[in-house]
Amino acid sequence: MQLAQTLNTNGPAVSGEFSLDTIDIISPDHYQKNGYPHAEWTYLRKHAPVFHVGRPRVDPFWAITKAADIIEISKQPRLWLNGPRLAVFKLEEGEELLAPEAYPLKHLLNMDPPQHGTYRALLSRNFTPRAVRALEPEVERITRDVLDDVMGRQQCDFVTDISSKVPVAVIAELLGVPRTDWPTLFRWTNEIIGSGDPEFQRGADSNETFIQARMEMFQYFSAMVAERQKNPGNDVTSILATAKVDGQPLPTLELMSYLLVLVVAGNETTRNATTGGLLALVENPGEFRKLKTDPSLIKSAVEEIARWTSPVIQFSRTAAQDTEVRGNKIRAGESVCLFYPSANRDEDLFDEPFRFDIARNPNPHLAFGIGEHFCLGSNLARLELEVIFRQLAQRLEFAELAGPMARLRSSFVGGIKHMPINFRLKRAEGQ
Repeated sequence: MQLAQTLNTNGPAVSGEFSLDTIDIISPDHYQKNGYPHAEWTYLRKHAPVFHVGRPRVDPFWAITKAADIIEISKQPRLWLNGPRLAVFKLEEGEELLAPEAYPLKHLLNMDPPQHGTYRALLSRNFTPRAVRALEPEVERITRDVLDDVMGRQQCDFVTDISSKVPVAVIAELLGVPRTDWPTLFRWTNEIIGSGDPEFQRGADSNETFIQARMEMFQYFSAMVAERQKNPGNDVTSILATAKVDGQPLPTLELMSYLLVLVVAGNETTRNATTGGLLALVENPGEFRKLKTDPSLIKSAVEEIARWTSPVIQFSRTAAQDTEVRGNKIRAGESVCLFYPSANRDEDLFDEPFRFDIARNPNPHLAFGIGEHFCLGSNLARLELEVIFRQLAQRLEFAELAGPMARLRSSFVGGIKHMPINFRLKRAEGQ
């Protein structure tokens, strides 16, 4: 079938119709219909790299689209705070902005120094390169089993049948969640990240969906934590359930929030990088042939997939005091929005940023963030992507899109909900 044309190496065509008064980089409908607004980001990087956005139903913010500015802001956690505003969201028609206490969460993503470092240290040694590499045989087994389950089929939904199953299995096993509960974890993840998407909503609106999923996940892990406190094991839930900060057990909100973020972040982003990575290889068959021919390219291929897909679209920071970015005065209490996919196509950081190149070197992408809040699970994500794409390179003989993709209605996480493919898979070596 005819595949969608990829962006040329000079970047997307920038429409003359763009105007700073109307440009849309935050509407979830825009992301669902069109995917990432790379043309808009390219326009902003050139004409207004630090751009104040005031739009209906959105709290005002400054859009930061250049890599250098995102790096500089991210390396100053005491000037640029995480806590007050996690990300930029657009309210639905008739929806009101709820106070934070309506859906309380207190986790690594919205903690600031020194608390952030204290809580990060609780699990940091569990996610070092050495600790994660010890998980490789288990990730290999999980991935092989997932692929074996679709052996003999000619068509599948790559998301629901393959890319979603590996990361949820890995994080669930790390947490010690029984296999029978894995589908429930997957559902909660979709409802928390995709609460603004009608496919995952239950009840009247996104707020209700998020609140209900958060409550159910907290109830589930509360019972699990109580059991681990009596009978601790060697899983991550046991570590957090018995951990102490300043000589005291973790407060309930911080403990439950920590587990929620591990489930959601450990599942959602790797799933979407896997899906987007296969899409990139299908749309760039020469790169897939290179990976099949030269397995030594797997690590650089994973880095390029992370750069290309950039699953986390944006996080916010709030100025702790009056400051400037590129000569723009930003007042204390005002927020900036860091657009990571834009940074990962920045012409000042990458040669031919709109070319998918699995041998790209160097590749200083920001898909895992940078600075104080660099992704705790980046080594695990890299391992999972390495194993998945190594096995796909060995076993996937043919793949093409079998119909239109369905994208997540979100301007926070770039998700593909469904991606039907025609494919042919061979048995694993030694089977």
